[in-house]
Amino acid sequence: MTLSTNQTEEIELVDEPVLSLQNATISYGSNEAVKNVFCDIPKGKVTAFIGPSGCGKSTVLRALNRMNDLIEGCTLKGRVLFDGVDLYGPNVDPVEVRRRIGMVFQQPNPFPKSIYENIAFGARINGYTGEMDELVERSLRQAAVWDECKDKLNESGYSLSGGQQQRLCIARTIAIQPEVILMDEPCSALDPISTLKIEETMHELKKSFTIVIVTHNMQQAVRVSDMTAFFNAESVEGGTGKVGYLVEFNETEKIFNSPQQQVTQDYVSGRFG
Repeated sequence: MTLSTNQTEEIELVDEPVLSLQNATISYGSNEAVKNVFCDIPKGKVTAFIGPSGCGKSTVLRALNRMNDLIEGCTLKGRVLFDGVDLYGPNVDPVEVRRRIGMVFQQPNPFPKSIYENIAFGARINGYTGEMDELVERSLRQAAVWDECKDKLNESGYSLSGGQQQRLCIARTIAIQPEVILMDEPCSALDPISTLKIEETMHELKKSFTIVIVTHNMQQAVRVSDMTAFFNAESVEGGTGKVGYLVEFNETEKIFNSPQQQVTQDYVSGRFG
């Protein structure tokens, strides 16, 4: 969005971020997993979190919809804002947070129900009162799996291939009509053809949703994301473990072609990781 001035200049107005990490430090017990993260995630874009194993990128992703609450001893300092509201505020219902910020996991995990009920079940318990057949079809179409499912909606979700199951899980997330979809390495267990279909699905979904994805595949980050956050890990002073930190966050093209930090250049060029 731009605003014209009397001097015919154009001033770029940055939209408010949909999610904002403000000096977030996440710990497991007394051990910091990732520290001092500042990051504004823009609406209607795909943002990728990349970095070597153990740098805290999945931990940060799970903090965005309070999934870390389910891990005993996991605590967060700092703030995580969603549409300007602190997700960790005292009056915030984490179940409602997870409805508005959905998640797709590394391994496909359909419900032990029919394909139809995989979509309808979540919508129903979240109070959906519209035409269910229409919602099921729309969700499966948005996840690019309708054509493979339309003639076997009453069969088990487990009857689908791994890639189809993952797209079914994406459809299940869409059906609850969240504002944001988090994806934790959604293609790591899939073959290249299934991976390509998931990536094509992401391009379509960002027209309607904000997406944040964790990936070990740097080429995938280049293909699907608009913004990229690079995380790394450093040794803890006086300790034996490592703590993750955000190195830099920028447009994907800049992260991969002209990063500001040498360590980012080393990682994206394959010198470590």
